[in-house]
Amino acid sequence: QVQLEESGGGLVQAGNSLRISCSASGRTVTTLTMAWFRQTSGKEREFVAAIDWSGAPSAYADSVKGRFAISRRETVNTVYLRMNALKPEDTAVYYCAADRSQDYSTDDGSYEYWGQGTQVTVSS
Repeated sequence: QVQLEESGGGLVQAGNSLRISCSASGRTVTTLTMAWFRQTSGKEREFVAAIDWSGAPSAYADSVKGRFAISRRETVNTVYLRMNALKPEDTAVYYCAADRSQDYSTDDGSYEYWGQGTQVTVSS
């Protein structure tokens, strides 16, 4: 059983940066496809970024491309999302997701494991 725990969310001013983390247990991140999704009240969960078994960033949503970066550190079994040039529209609960498949997906239904989420609020 894979367990995911997000951390690092908070309140930040627009234009600033924030890094959130997802610590995995039960399986190494080198054998998981990991992704970040986000959700705001009343909206569907939205794909943000994914990283595959090889550790190479696989995909980014157009809305974050060039500003966000997904990475992982195998020694601590953790995946990160570095968010730069934050905008108020980036405000959301950010969820970490994982799947044993080697292929990434932008569909949240493709991910088997989920964290509880961490709130990121960007003030204008």
